[in-house]
Amino acid sequence: MLRIIDARTGEPVEAAPARRGLTRVEAHVPGLDGTALRVLLVADTLVRALELGGTPVWALLDSAQRRSEVRAAATALGVRPFEDGREAGRGLGGAQAVHVVAEDSAAPDPDGIRLAVAAVEGPVEGVAGAVGAVDRLVEGAEPDVLRLALLSQRRGQPARLDEAALQDAHDTLVRWRRAVAGWAREPSRPVPDEVRGELRTAWEDDLDVPGVLRVLRSVETSDLPAGARFETYAYADRLLGLELTRDIGAFA
Repeated sequence: MLRIIDARTGEPVEAAPARRGLTRVEAHVPGLDGTALRVLLVADTLVRALELGGTPVWALLDSAQRRSEVRAAATALGVRPFEDGREAGRGLGGAQAVHVVAEDSAAPDPDGIRLAVAAVEGPVEGVAGAVGAVDRLVEGAEPDVLRLALLSQRRGQPARLDEAALQDAHDTLVRWRRAVAGWAREPSRPVPDEVRGELRTAWEDDLDVPGVLRVLRSVETSDLPAGARFETYAYADRLLGLELTRDIGAFA
């Protein structure tokens, strides 16, 4: 069961207390900067985690300014479409509501859990600056690099998007996609129960996505059959949204 820390009380709560009951996830993004991108990404990851657990989700976006640019940035980051929270109303809120907000945000959340996201720090500001920094590192770099860099740090801790963090994310993404493409050529094997349990234990513990990434790093260098490593990465990518299987067939 996915448990997250409610920022109002500091206590862990179940993100979906009613089994198979509808949960509303609402991302509150007042403008567009690095922290706003992180709020969007955390909300997207929460939706993915709930759906992996069999919970139906109603995803909403509450954006007061630069709404079209916010949606474009979300799409570039691989965030799945959210309905417009200002037009959808609250009539179908379901058994639970989770509001994803930046720390110290004044966004209202009278009817549910408050999931706080720490700020993005460093020389990279906003989507244009962040993607521009990646472009300086490697020609044709993708927003997936920015997505991985943000996922690599716990949401409650400030995220620093400097060139070193972006370079590390780029190198990891390239290496993993190439490895997955190679493993895909071997006979498929199921995800080992122990590894599946480690992945779920990580993301069900207050969305510990860096914990998920640590499991993948361990699997990468393990003696598991190639087919099992492939299925493990494909399974984890349902949460991560990094298109880790994208390069299958690209390498001889």
